Amino acid sequence: MSENKSLFDLKGKFAIVTGASSGLGVQFAHALVRQGAAVALFARRKDRLDKVVEDLEKMGGRAIAIQCDVTVPEQVDAAVKQAHDAFGRIDILVNNAGVARDVPAESTKTEDWKAVIDANLNGVFYVARAVSKYMIEQKYGKIINIGSIHSSVAISAQVEHISAYVTSKGGVHLMTRALAAEWAQYNITVNAIGPAYFPSEMTKDALEVDAFQKFIESRVPMKRAGRDGELDGALIYFASDASTYTTGQLLTIDGGWTCI
Repeated sequence: MSENKSLFDLKGKFAIVTGASSGLGVQFAHALVRQGAAVALFARRKDRLDKVVEDLEKMGGRAIAIQCDVTVPEQVDAAVKQAHDAFGRIDILVNNAGVARDVPAESTKTEDWKAVIDANLNGVFYVARAVSKYMIEQKYGKIINIGSIHSSVAISAQVEHISAYVTSKGGVHLMTRALAAEWAQYNITVNAIGPAYFPSEMTKDALEVDAFQKFIESRVPMKRAGRDGELDGALIYFASDASTYTTGQLLTIDGGWTCI
């Protein structure tokens, strides 16, 4: 690496961001572009992706929109190939797509359980598997899986009923470690970010409930939820050459929630 190049410089790097039509996926795409990366945006809602691409291009960035349902392996393989054909390589994957259901475990329908596991766990593996083929060939890659604070801890039934979500995100944590151990020989790092509660489509309803706000204030030493942009530093660290010897890690960003 050139002595004049910042550790966090992503110029000349090519990234995929899944779940990039809203929320944290959009923020991650913006963070990568600000550091110089080109991005391929994956999601089911192509019209929303097109708007995100438009916004990124106004910033002077390079971005493409690719419609993809991460729960369908054939779509994943085709979308990753399309991104690789457009860019010539894939350096970074941000595995962000996910869903949640707030339903008591005893009342959870089988189809809802499967939908959460399929999107949050199977989908993460499908995309990582498809991307790894290119990363292994080029002997370089940065995979960032988006886990959750619930990769490490569950939550009281008095607050939410998200057993399927917690189970899936716990699986993402150990998948991250397993893939990191397996692909380290190819100069591929695999890490995870574990956000607590940040503004997004998924958390909007919970964050607007007074009882949930009081729970956050009582449980989190910083006494607040996360704010836009507070995940960007972790993302860029894992995506950049600053983390060349860091792999298999879950960085939980939670205002101190899990330290007490």
